[in-house]
Amino acid sequence: MASIGTLWTIPAQGGGKRIRAVAALGGINVDLPEKYTHYEDNKKPEFTNKFPHGKIPAFEGKDGFYLFEGSAIARYFASLSPNANLLGTTPKEAALVDQWVSFGDLEIGVFTSYIGQLVAGHLTPYAKPIHNTLAERQIRSFGTLEKHLSTRTFLVNERITLADIAIASVIQNALKVTFDAPLRARHPNIVRHFETVVNQPKLKDIYGETEYIEKAKQFVAPPKDKKEAAKPAAAAAAAPKAEKKPKAKEQDDDDDDVDLVPQEPKAKNPLDSLPKSEFNLEDWKRAYSNMDTRGPGGSLEWFYQKFDKEGFSVWRVDFKYNQELTQVFMSSNQIGGFFNRLEASRKYLFGSVGVLGTANNSIISGVLILRGHDVKPVVDVAPDWESYEFKRLDLANADDKKFFEAALAWDLEIGDKKWADGKNFK
Repeated sequence: MASIGTLWTIPAQGGGKRIRAVAALGGINVDLPEKYTHYEDNKKPEFTNKFPHGKIPAFEGKDGFYLFEGSAIARYFASLSPNANLLGTTPKEAALVDQWVSFGDLEIGVFTSYIGQLVAGHLTPYAKPIHNTLAERQIRSFGTLEKHLSTRTFLVNERITLADIAIASVIQNALKVTFDAPLRARHPNIVRHFETVVNQPKLKDIYGETEYIEKAKQFVAPPKDKKEAAKPAAAAAAAPKAEKKPKAKEQDDDDDDVDLVPQEPKAKNPLDSLPKSEFNLEDWKRAYSNMDTRGPGGSLEWFYQKFDKEGFSVWRVDFKYNQELTQVFMSSNQIGGFFNRLEASRKYLFGSVGVLGTANNSIISGVLILRGHDVKPVVDVAPDWESYEFKRLDLANADDKKFFEAALAWDLEIGDKKWADGKNFK
């Protein structure tokens, strides 16, 4: 079959992979440019005369038809291959295909792009509150997609459609930025669906090798130049300001680049303004680590002797979506991921949280000891904190005290579920 035209893209671009995958499944031949340098050739008049916005993917048909925006090109290619049924077989299925394509782009792909550029320092100064909000919204989207895929192999019908191809392209990008090991453990059906699509014989070479990050990318502040910092302020003020050069965007940016939200001013943590407490959380962490939990001379005895109920509080924590839990080790990894995302609150927090029950019949529960009397300032540094319920415990109440001690001793039982595995945040 003769080529229908030229597709302007780069090998790593998710939007380009989507279009090439549609072409492969639809039996369409399309050329790639023999020579193309991104951020150079797409700024030249011969390119912008055809594609005024200067973005890729872009398609130049042999018949003089020009089209840009990756989702539009992919849908056009799918419409040229009706026998492949990539747009579904009924109007309702076609609508569902469009629904999941849009969902993948706007509810997952956009947040991957935002977060990737934010932690890389592109376009705007880094702001942790913005990062948390974006991650939280994407995690919610992962939950929606996971639930849908829990009862089906593909998104719309019993065959691969454009929806599956599109979702696979955005998940592949997320896997190297945000969709880390703890999140993958919570969303096994997304992983299964992704690997099913990208390992199709006709698509393996297009999607290529996938990078699976263990921990979501985080912002790392650039080191300060000590020599520059040592210069007298007057000399620095007298020096002319150097023109800032725009940073080059990563080569796998898709065609949905959008401006980031302006940086919010960094606020002082209100926990640092609390009255000084005689209870030292670091001393407690050492006592818990080095002593038996129960019995005379144990860490619980130490805790009751030292605890300052005015400066600290104790909370029960329960995962809201226990019906999603499967294997115990995966649930334990999820706790570890949650604790990793609480890193910014380490000096304010201690936790003992575990998995209770057996495979496909388990819950996550435990306790936190934290600075102050409000749980939110401590836990909202983790983007998935709202996936958990928090209830303040009164250690003067016998039931609350029993729960607290059992969670610390790792012998907590809730109903017929016994402690199976646990992790500490210290």
